[in-house]
Amino acid sequence: IAMVRELATASGALGMCGGQAFDIDATGRGGDIGLAELERLHAMKTGALLRCAVRLGALAGGADAPAQASLDRYAEALGLAFQIRDDLLDIEADSATLGKTAGKDVAQNKATFPALLGLDGSRARLADLREVMADAIAPFGDDAAALAELARMVVERSH
Repeated sequence: IAMVRELATASGALGMCGGQAFDIDATGRGGDIGLAELERLHAMKTGALLRCAVRLGALAGGADAPAQASLDRYAEALGLAFQIRDDLLDIEADSATLGKTAGKDVAQNKATFPALLGLDGSRARLADLREVMADAIAPFGDDAAALAELARMVVERSH
């Protein structure tokens, strides 16, 4: 039951569906959305599903409350890092590499991390999130190697 609840929350109005509605409402407002609001929007979208995947693993593995809290910190940073990297790729990569139209976010006046923080500020935030993820999973040692690799892939991905 706990796993079904996690998935329902991550995909419902408090997660992906609610975040998508929030994103649609924010599209076209560009700079009118603040950083906290943008982070909340993305925590509700892809971030909610990534966090759910990590939580489901923790529940299946019988993680105790402190371990779950560490994994939640990791997952929240992972979701945000995924989106910041996505926003950077929309500006820096070409459509062929991305597999979607590059520059679409700017064309739609979407609120993005580079629009709010600039490119350097977005890269710095991404580096900070990489450290948050590493610190969050450090207590697990080699048992978290797959999570460390996932974090690396999210931060360094080219598409």
